[in-house]
Amino acid sequence: MAMTIHVDIVSAEAAIFSGLAEFLIAPGEVGELGIYPHHTPLITRIKPGSLRIKRPDIEQEELIYVSGGILEVQPGTITVLSDTAIRGADLDEARILEAKRSAEEAMKNRESEMDYARAQAELVEAVAQLHALQKIRGRH
Repeated sequence: MAMTIHVDIVSAEAAIFSGLAEFLIAPGEVGELGIYPHHTPLITRIKPGSLRIKRPDIEQEELIYVSGGILEVQPGTITVLSDTAIRGADLDEARILEAKRSAEEAMKNRESEMDYARAQAELVEAVAQLHALQKIRGRH
């Protein structure tokens, strides 16, 4: 049996995942972070993107989109806290493309720096969701 570590992924709305994993790959601010059992404890921020989880009982990795957040590694446990977390299978391409289009339009027609910054953040999130969706489709 493979070595495992407990993983909890929690959003502002709900607990998205809780279970054992052989490893977790997270979108760190300066590149992907690979976390395996017995990893050194750490706390770091993550950027919008895909978490990849390899469960011991399933051959394919599970993807979960996160809007950024905090990753904490403790002995035996990985915790991811994010404002938004969506299982890859639940991503809606039409909604994502509409959000992307809307954010691009808002950036063109900005009325203030705050509007531009908000639109820019929404665009980054929509692009990250599209990348997550493309990863999922590339596996099938």
